[in-house]
Amino acid sequence: MTDTTTTPGSGIRVITWTWAVLTAITVGSWWLAPAHFTETVAPSTAITVLVLALTLVKVHLIVRNFMEVHTAPRWLRRSLAAWLILLFAVVFAIYLV
Repeated sequence: MTDTTTTPGSGIRVITWTWAVLTAITVGSWWLAPAHFTETVAPSTAITVLVLALTLVKVHLIVRNFMEVHTAPRWLRRSLAAWLILLFAVVFAIYLV
């Protein structure tokens, strides 16, 4: 296995930025909740799609950076990306039914 970092501490920098993005997405998803805008809560397809898309990004970041899949073989990285997209599509289809 080869080390992909070019400078000392750059791995820590990637993890820190990943954590910051994950935190921002979490806060953004919470803010999208309809209860922040109205007294009654009604389901919204647009908000659900956006939250599911943000979840897809979060899962990709967690798997890639915290589970170190970025050092895995290309076929594994691509199959993981395909699986995540398929999972997103299935969950969204189940939501629409």
